[in-house]
Amino acid sequence: MSLNLDNQLNNDTVDLVVIGGGINGVGVAADAAGRGLSVALFEADDLASATSSWSSKLIHGGLRYLEHYEFRLVREALGEREVLLRMAPHLVTPLRFRMPHQDKVRPAWMIRIGLFMYDHLAKRATLPGSKGIRFDPAGPVTSAFKKGFEYSDCKVDDARLVVMNAKLAEQKGAHIATHHKVTGAKRVGDLWHVTVTPESGTAFVVKARAVVNAAGPWVRKVLDAMDNVTIDKTIRLVKGSHIIVPKIHDEDEAYILQNNDGRIVFVIPFHDKYSLIGTTDVDYHTDPRNPEIDDNEIDYLLKITHDYFNCSVSREDIVWTYSGVRPLMQGEREEGKAAAKVTRDYHFEVEDQKGKAPLLSIFGGKLTTYRKLSEAAIKGLKPYFPNMGPAWTASAILPGGEQLTTPEAYSDELMQRYVFLDRATARRLAFSYGRLAEQWLGKARQATDLGVRFGDLFKVEVDYLCDHEWAKTVDDIIWRRTKTGIGMSEENKQRLADYLSARGAVAKKTEQAVA
Repeated sequence: MSLNLDNQLNNDTVDLVVIGGGINGVGVAADAAGRGLSVALFEADDLASATSSWSSKLIHGGLRYLEHYEFRLVREALGEREVLLRMAPHLVTPLRFRMPHQDKVRPAWMIRIGLFMYDHLAKRATLPGSKGIRFDPAGPVTSAFKKGFEYSDCKVDDARLVVMNAKLAEQKGAHIATHHKVTGAKRVGDLWHVTVTPESGTAFVVKARAVVNAAGPWVRKVLDAMDNVTIDKTIRLVKGSHIIVPKIHDEDEAYILQNNDGRIVFVIPFHDKYSLIGTTDVDYHTDPRNPEIDDNEIDYLLKITHDYFNCSVSREDIVWTYSGVRPLMQGEREEGKAAAKVTRDYHFEVEDQKGKAPLLSIFGGKLTTYRKLSEAAIKGLKPYFPNMGPAWTASAILPGGEQLTTPEAYSDELMQRYVFLDRATARRLAFSYGRLAEQWLGKARQATDLGVRFGDLFKVEVDYLCDHEWAKTVDDIIWRRTKTGIGMSEENKQRLADYLSARGAVAKKTEQAVA
């Protein structure tokens, strides 16, 4: 957010302040702004800088949740899977999953019943149903597995899903401010006075008629920093870690592996050249900002991979690891449960003062159901804003997805229009930006028209990400807005850092001149 915008909001009054720039925060901001509410969202770091960018990159119903009797959650997630396929065709794409059968873990009859329910709990308009399969002895799965099952779900670029929802919110009039930390909030009369401290700058106050606490792992910390708030609910932090290795098979399908401890691990095709393997689901008790995979988790993921596949992947093959901390609901029903069995459902707490100045706090949730969660959250605020518009996001299209059928088809279109793009680059742009890529490709006729390169990144691409997608740092760009950090040399990372530093210095001088 610019200095001018900080000054504009200082002591101004908005309908809604949203705390947190993860998937739930931006989803709530977009939904509210589209209903006519004035919205300001504040994120202490970058968009999707925590839980929302460290998922297993899936939009799925959650097959394993059926055995925990979470039928409502699975039904809702399956329904949202269809919505998001239409809403973000560049970011959410179909993916078939293969499950080698291990009778000692879950009997075949249980899997068949589960898959039947998975196919029929919600309307399935576009994805094929499940079926039994036999594995080819010459295939990637070890000879210990003869039979299995296959079913449909979707993969997603999670961080870009967050950023595109933020852009949608901005298009509807919301103010999105990254690197702005909410350091306090108190009710004064019928309004909230929210203190916001920029990463570099002076703290200011925004007045709001309502506040949504969508701080994810920090939801409790935010509540503790507020005056006269009585909500006592808390969360349970669970770490999920993943490893990325050169692809261990050439098939298009993902695999879901059952472990003897009841946990499951996904092996997912990732950016054409790699396999993503995860997750681990272990309790976490320290700072959720920078979790890291540990040796036990690496050993666990490598072992289950070797148990199922004819491959020799080792620690030396790992090209990237990441870990995320999920803020799961903590209630009486969750006490004593293993981390993998704790519900991924969500819950709201709404507290007001004599019918005014409501605070809505979000506990739990999963990536797949963010839109439905956001819709429900704003519905929960309807009594305080009776003139707000109707629900609308079920038919929305995220920026970049307009008039786009599939990313594969669009990558072909890009190669025809920009003949200097190779297929790998065209696919990266199609699956990351959709039609937004044209905003910075412009009228380029050759690669040199796009400026110098930082590995796979173009200069004009970097400029676009900084100017239009809130990117500020190297990590914002190479790990969240793109995944070009995989394989990027240290030299190119430093060149990118130097460029951003010079660019930021110019921007700062401009802001000071305007101020």
